[in-house]
Amino acid sequence: MNAIFNGQLIPKDEITISPDDRGYHFGDGLYEVVRVYDQQMFMFSEHFDRLKVGAEKIHLTLPFEKHELQEQFQQLIQKNHVSEGEIYFQISRGIVSPRQHLIPNSKKTTPIYLAYTIPIERPVAMQKNGIRATVIEDTRWLHCDIKSLSLIGNILSLDEAARKGFDDAILQRDGKITEASASNVWFVVDDILYTHPDGNLVLPGITKMQILKLARANGLKVCETPFSVTQLDKITECFISNSIYEIVPVISIDGKQIADGQCGAITKKLQTLYIDSIRTSH
Repeated sequence: MNAIFNGQLIPKDEITISPDDRGYHFGDGLYEVVRVYDQQMFMFSEHFDRLKVGAEKIHLTLPFEKHELQEQFQQLIQKNHVSEGEIYFQISRGIVSPRQHLIPNSKKTTPIYLAYTIPIERPVAMQKNGIRATVIEDTRWLHCDIKSLSLIGNILSLDEAARKGFDDAILQRDGKITEASASNVWFVVDDILYTHPDGNLVLPGITKMQILKLARANGLKVCETPFSVTQLDKITECFISNSIYEIVPVISIDGKQIADGQCGAITKKLQTLYIDSIRTSH
């Protein structure tokens, strides 16, 4: 398996990263996951734009231009013969010695970045049958819009859900639903599609962006507003979205079945529209 390491294509098992790297010490860096279909990247430009915004927010200068990273990713796909899968990418601020909390002058560090591929098939069964979720307090930091390497809050929320016997966690902060453990979350009430607006409390999902575009273009009513936990007894559909799972229905929350416990009509429609948008993007 090959990987990209600081712009060079090398065997993945030959990559070495110093223990003095700030990504290791502090999680001081960013990551992206780009979906690959039929050897083609889906929505690469949107992923790069989010990466660039995140880098600006943490005062990290990207050591490449958009077209350079795109060419490296395409080379990686071809070299690893990936038809269906993902590209995992991460970048850290680099090495500074001695270890210090203060963000160093950008002239004193060189960012370290790597990318590798993971073969993966579309989770068709999960998209059809759905998952079971539980509502958990959102105890993460206040910069959830930054796709940071530091994901301990997300990890702990999913672990808590799993320990309780659920598939995922739906997070709430001050009585308002924010997102799931690693996905944006959506609700349907009276044929209106609800999701949390972008801001510092949620990640501006690339799949979310596409779903909003498709929903509005196809006449679905959309409301980007914080959804109250007290409204959960009114929902007729719920689903999560991310680049890997695409659109997955949630069939129950805290043991309470949603409608008939099946993937709902609006969710199915969006799944079809999303798949069609992948096909037409090639």
